[in-house]
Amino acid sequence: MNWLYDSVEPRVTDEDMLKLAVGEQGPRDEAGQLARQEGILFKDVLSLRLDFQNILRIDNLWQFENLRKLQLDNNIIEKIEGLERLVHLVWLDLSFNNIEAIEGLDTLVNLEDLSLFNNRISKIDSLDALVKLQVLSLGNNEISHMMNIIYLRRFKDLRTLSLSGNPIAEEEDYKMFICAYLPDLMYLDFRRIDDHMKELAESKHQYGIDELKQRENLIQAQLDDERAQREELEEHKAAFVEHLNGSFLFDSMYAEDVEGNKLAHLPGVSELLQDKFVIICLNIFEYGLKQQEKRKVELDTFNECVQEAIQENREQGKRRIAKFEETHLLSLNAIRDESEVTNLEMKIAEHSKDITELFNMLMTLEMQLVEQLEETINMFERNIMDLVALFIENCRDLENHHHEKLLEISINTLEKILKGELDEDLPYDVRALFVDKDTIVNAVGTSHDLHLLKIDNREDELVTRTNSWCSHLVDAIHKDEIMRNRRRVKEIHQYVDHVQNELDNLECSEIID
Repeated sequence: MNWLYDSVEPRVTDEDMLKLAVGEQGPRDEAGQLARQEGILFKDVLSLRLDFQNILRIDNLWQFENLRKLQLDNNIIEKIEGLERLVHLVWLDLSFNNIEAIEGLDTLVNLEDLSLFNNRISKIDSLDALVKLQVLSLGNNEISHMMNIIYLRRFKDLRTLSLSGNPIAEEEDYKMFICAYLPDLMYLDFRRIDDHMKELAESKHQYGIDELKQRENLIQAQLDDERAQREELEEHKAAFVEHLNGSFLFDSMYAEDVEGNKLAHLPGVSELLQDKFVIICLNIFEYGLKQQEKRKVELDTFNECVQEAIQENREQGKRRIAKFEETHLLSLNAIRDESEVTNLEMKIAEHSKDITELFNMLMTLEMQLVEQLEETINMFERNIMDLVALFIENCRDLENHHHEKLLEISINTLEKILKGELDEDLPYDVRALFVDKDTIVNAVGTSHDLHLLKIDNREDELVTRTNSWCSHLVDAIHKDEIMRNRRRVKEIHQYVDHVQNELDNLECSEIID
């Protein structure tokens, strides 16, 4: 179709084009004219038509954050781009363009209807994020491989598919293959698929479908396992004890410990540490998970206390306001009906005093709530800090004990070697350590220092992360309370200003009379 635009300059979707399109496509009634005069906000636009604009590149659509329907057909677009912010898009038409690859749709998770009819696409892919996809039009492209159909099996809501005009549509088994491998499809190339066709297709391709389902089930089981592992790891991270439910820390201690790995060949050393060390780590792991549950309970209790205090305070305020409003209207009516100037001034002064007392009372209630919540927050902070005081001193004690026993075994081995009494056959690089006492003591000490460094780093990470979590949590609570207080004070001022204005306006009208 591009011959239509050979004499026209290719365009980008710029601000001027978008303003013109929005203005032309807006409502034509009086409200629409007023909106055009005042300026239509792009974020309020739900549908936008940009067809036949000779658009080469999509840009500047980020402001249309609530757009539901976008029409970009009959242009010269070569690449799908610039749509990242249109996360609410449901309907997208990119037909009759020059697009060669499906891309740039990863954020359009709400898209249900996608048309890429009459482009240059040869492969169906990069649609994984479109989990709600129901209608897909890919007719008049360059798709030739039947395996593209298998890719579409992941879209469980897909009901309408168009592929006519592609090389694939010329295949003898085209319709049967699609009906067999996409059993939930209802329309193919704008024609309804009847039940008889589905039965024939399933029967013809039964063996291939069964094999494919087995592979899909295996893949899905693997994905489920990986997801479960990720979720479990996130739970462990939330408790700050990830990788402590096994030998990870022990293995990391020896991963870079050249001397320690050599000394592990000595008789009795391999059984000396690992089992006990892993048990200590498991104990810390279990303790960390329990502490996490306690933190959750503490946070839930805190939130309940805060909400109860706020609700009780608001109820007190509502009762005071309701009582005030009972007399407020009576006072206004009395002022309005008063003919004596002296009495009028006295009643106005008395009601002004009532308004001031109401303001002071509401502000006092708010200050009482602020003090109550501050005390609650401080108590919560103390409790939560106690709960995050987790450390792994046991690991350090165990390593020190291991160091002493390893040194003892090493010295005994050296003495046996020097006396020629060692029965075990040690590797050459291990025996090379046993030239004298200083060499073996240095080797054991180097191994010990490296192990303590690993333990210290893990402990520092554990304490730092727990304290950081606590600090950020408490800071966020304080900020939320400050914002709540500001909103409440603003509400009080607005209400009191409102009732004062009612009195002031009444007073002005009477004086003028």
